Amino acid sequence: MIWLTWRQFRTQAAVMLAAVAALAATLAGTGPQLADLYRAAGSGLVDQVSSSDQTLYYAGLMAVLAVPAVIAMFWGAPLISRELETGTHYLAWNQGVTRTRWLATKLGLGAAAAMAAAGLTSLAVSWWSSPIDRAVNGGGSTDTYFPRLDPVAFAARGVAPMSHAAFAFVLGVALGLLIRRTLPAMATTFALYAAVQVVVPMWVRPHLAATDRTTVPIEPGGAPISVQDGAEQIIAHLEEVPGTWVTSQQTLNAAGQPAAVPSSFGDCLSTESGPPTLQQVDGCIADLGAQGYKQQVTYQPAGNFWALQWAETALYLGLALALAGLCAWWIRRRLT
Repeated sequence: MIWLTWRQFRTQAAVMLAAVAALAATLAGTGPQLADLYRAAGSGLVDQVSSSDQTLYYAGLMAVLAVPAVIAMFWGAPLISRELETGTHYLAWNQGVTRTRWLATKLGLGAAAAMAAAGLTSLAVSWWSSPIDRAVNGGGSTDTYFPRLDPVAFAARGVAPMSHAAFAFVLGVALGLLIRRTLPAMATTFALYAAVQVVVPMWVRPHLAATDRTTVPIEPGGAPISVQDGAEQIIAHLEEVPGTWVTSQQTLNAAGQPAAVPSSFGDCLSTESGPPTLQQVDGCIADLGAQGYKQQVTYQPAGNFWALQWAETALYLGLALALAGLCAWWIRRRLT
């Protein structure tokens, strides 16, 4: 049964392995040079990375993020739905293979291969990007590169991509089992996996580890302040605490209570001749700070990276096990 299952998706596995090997070889060619540059420049590395290495940085991010989605669509969704479409599952069951063993073999082998592919890709990209990650966490500019805790970079580092791949694969299998048509299952799998990858960073991941909180004075020369939504929202940037992931912000009034940004601030910034000058912005910020307004910032510190990685890994593996249980129940109770 294991050999039969392997034969069914060995082509997809070979293509994925070749792509991972090509990526690893490309990264291995420039990784040592990047590490040497970090040892010489420290956090200043972010200003000295070549354009080709910058392209590799973003290509690596995209590669790790894409692997689970590709596995979900092209490994998971067709694995059972194709057999249900053609009726070949009856042949396996009539050879003395139970439904549970048939499903367990497919899920176990496929999930192991998915985790291996995602793990190797993440390992290669994390190794190559580690000098840039250390430079950013050491205070290097984040205008071009992401801190490791940033929602984009976080999903392409550490052990989390392995759990994403396992979940994506089992999600594809489950939807293929429920929908029983390959192409609709592939499309639905991609849509649901993409939705989960948006929901978890926005609403779940911020609560997987204890956050820190600080209050930032609103004043010229203090923490950098940006204005959004037509001067209705103020954003403070914690440049003095590098590598953090800001999860929420709230403007406080002089009494320390949450409050909306006063309309007088927007009036101060408005001009008839165009955007306000830098001096005008500083003056408006000074006036707001003189009224006692402050910015409360809640954030995940850089030191929480591995705590969040393991917590999210457990979350996705738990979801994968729950979906595997659903598949087992469905194939025994509902599939005819």
